[in-house]
Amino acid sequence: MNTVDLSFATAAVIVLLAVGAAAVAWSGRLGHASGMLTACLRAAVQLVAVSLVIVWAVQRASAVALFVLVMYGVASLTAGRRITSGRAAWWAAVPIAAGALPVLALLFGGGIVPPQGITLIPIAGILLGGCLTATALAGRRALDELAHRRGEVEAALALGFSDRDAALEICRPPAAQALVPALDQTRTVGLVTLPGAFVGMLLGGAEPLQAGVVQLVVLVALLAAEAVAVVVTIELAARGRFGTHRPPSGAHP
Repeated sequence: MNTVDLSFATAAVIVLLAVGAAAVAWSGRLGHASGMLTACLRAAVQLVAVSLVIVWAVQRASAVALFVLVMYGVASLTAGRRITSGRAAWWAAVPIAAGALPVLALLFGGGIVPPQGITLIPIAGILLGGCLTATALAGRRALDELAHRRGEVEAALALGFSDRDAALEICRPPAAQALVPALDQTRTVGLVTLPGAFVGMLLGGAEPLQAGVVQLVVLVALLAAEAVAVVVTIELAARGRFGTHRPPSGAHP
């Protein structure tokens, strides 16, 4: 099996890349230099911890379920904080579940993926991570548009639109751009990028065709999950679940 060497040289390169990224962000005044270093450090600690936990968890159904629930909770909290603050942030749990759960049920219930902890945890993580990103981007963009184009919302209300429909007219097109990263990844796979599932299977000794099929399943599943997450996020934003965007009382004709 061909893998990355666990050596001092590997650790040195990782540190060099992290420090280099932070230095570039600092010199370019991007405002994320310290955040990059913190993110890299957290990633290292979390991956080591997760690697140890997974070895124990994959053999126990209850541990697998708990692991996936923890991932779901962290994804919901992270996406919610990107969108808004306070209790309203927990509404992000709805689109993430709406996107990931049906796809997981189809993959495992349909026998496409074997119902084992070693497959459930990574696939659930991929889907939850994609839904996290899509929900955060769609929600943030929707709220920004509703705030910046408040006059257009009020104009739509004056024309007889309901609160929800007026908000959707304004926020849906910009928020739908949250699907662009997933679309670009799917369109360019094999031409520009070789995603993790594909490379991981090749490194593990799988046949290239088998690795390609698995990666295709993952990409299409991810695109489906993110599409649902974006639709639900936009609906919640239009209904004011992430915070008020409605015009003040008396704005209706």
